[in-house]
Amino acid sequence: MEGDQNVKLPILTSCCPAWVKFFEHQFPEMKDIPSTARSPQQMFGSIAKTYFAEKIGVKRENLVVVSIMPCLAKKYESSRPEFSVNGNPDVDFALSTRELAHLINLGNIDFKSLPNEDFDAPMGESTGAGVIFGTTGGVIEAAVRTAYEVFTGKPLPRLDFEELRGMEGLRKATIDFNGTPINIGIAHGLGNARKLLEDIQAGNSEFHAIEIMSCPGGCIGGGGQPYHHGDAEILKKRQRAIYSEDKNKTLRKSHENPYITKLYEEFLGAPMSEKAHHLLHTKYFDRS
Repeated sequence: MEGDQNVKLPILTSCCPAWVKFFEHQFPEMKDIPSTARSPQQMFGSIAKTYFAEKIGVKRENLVVVSIMPCLAKKYESSRPEFSVNGNPDVDFALSTRELAHLINLGNIDFKSLPNEDFDAPMGESTGAGVIFGTTGGVIEAAVRTAYEVFTGKPLPRLDFEELRGMEGLRKATIDFNGTPINIGIAHGLGNARKLLEDIQAGNSEFHAIEIMSCPGGCIGGGGQPYHHGDAEILKKRQRAIYSEDKNKTLRKSHENPYITKLYEEFLGAPMSEKAHHLLHTKYFDRS
């Protein structure tokens, strides 16, 4: 890691579109620090309309991608012009979880009695790392599970990073990457994000990586979710459910998802290839 002078630290997460819009408006001079990785919604849309469309023999303009999200900012994100090809968006519609619940009620569907089914391959296989993206601290924990093994070349001694979990608005932890200490900051709520960004601006940041989410508790407390009315207990229950789902998954690291490996082998080439960069990455704008 040392010796590479081109890396701007700390690296910031980029999966929360409300946070992305916040720094584009409020801290545009720092728009080169956040990760250029698109959010999961936009990566999914872009892969669905290229790799998957090709696999099933459908033109991209005849494929409709609908995402169900805990987030209202996802509606705005899917309409950003950089996430479309010749006017055809990568994600056509973003519905909130609350809107989906209304549709289920309108359709008189007894959701609890629906039989369980597997998601369709190859776009439906997820790991525990994907599941925990929904809670504060989950994105950075998922990243650590992969980054540790890529950086050290050794298997993780443990999968659960309790020190990254919790509900405090600002948290920090140091993870030992086999002798290299990696300092991690976590914030949820944009007031807390502002504090971290002002630290970076002032040159006082000690962090290598920072996860930021706009909503209380992360996406579990998203603006499109069933209302929690600020009840911390509801958010804690949702968080526990997410970690329990992760624990029960057979695959718990992103890089061990066989469909992701196959996607790179068949279509993208290698991480950071030109094709991967074009389909999975983005840039940010000064909106001040």
